[in-house]
Amino acid sequence: MQNFNYHTHTYRCGHADLIEDEEYIKEYIKMGFKRVAFTDHCPEKEVIDDREKIRMRYEQRKEYLDSIKRLKEKYADKITIESGYEIEYLPGQEANLQELKKETDKLVLGQHFIYDKNKNLRVCGRDSFTKEEIMEYASYVEKAIELGIPDIIVHPDNYIQSRGKFEEDEAKVAHRICKVAEKHGIPIEINLAQVFNATYYKDRVLNDDSIEIQKGRLGSVPYPRKEFWQIASNYDVKVLYGIDAHHKGQINLFNNLVTLANEIIGMETISKLKFAENEIFA
Repeated sequence: MQNFNYHTHTYRCGHADLIEDEEYIKEYIKMGFKRVAFTDHCPEKEVIDDREKIRMRYEQRKEYLDSIKRLKEKYADKITIESGYEIEYLPGQEANLQELKKETDKLVLGQHFIYDKNKNLRVCGRDSFTKEEIMEYASYVEKAIELGIPDIIVHPDNYIQSRGKFEEDEAKVAHRICKVAEKHGIPIEINLAQVFNATYYKDRVLNDDSIEIQKGRLGSVPYPRKEFWQIASNYDVKVLYGIDAHHKGQINLFNNLVTLANEIIGMETISKLKFAENEIFA
């Protein structure tokens, strides 16, 4: 079973539990993880995404990185801890993203939005995307990878939320993402957060219902999408699971969440995916 996780948020983003960073590390150690990265939603030097409780403020950057540095030193004999951000690519923001890359160990690309023709944000899961907009989404992912910005693509099937279907155009986007990830050796993530939200965190209350009850709740999970991963299974691209941790109690459910994600995707497809074999896959 995977013993690393590169998708962990903190209270600074405004929509995660108000717990100290160290609490997450204690849970990771208890679960036997060997390497983890904090990749909280990145601050914006030029504020573009002004939605409330979405990302840390730019002035919180130093305190965030200092906290991770302290934990790295304190737990060096138990676990390897890395710093990072979850970023979105936007044209014109290349220099700011490269600045974030230089000061951290990992950047994960979680593309949540694109610009429309008037340079307004169109957000996955909030706005319905046209065919042209999901193709633009694909081009953003391609450009970010070609510029060498991200180390991992997280929830690469996120765009499907804004379509409500998976047909020819959605499949084209999946092929484009997997093709560019394969070409540049960038891993893609099977995201576990929405699985957690629909099952063990249903109605935003942690429960201990049986795995069979949890399986009955999977119909409302927006991603992972089995169709995307069926396409990904035909590419030579590395795959990893991402907890996308926002809540205390989420990490110690990792094994069950993997089981549930696999239930969605299907074991025939899972058996064909090329999973990263260890925590150092670069």
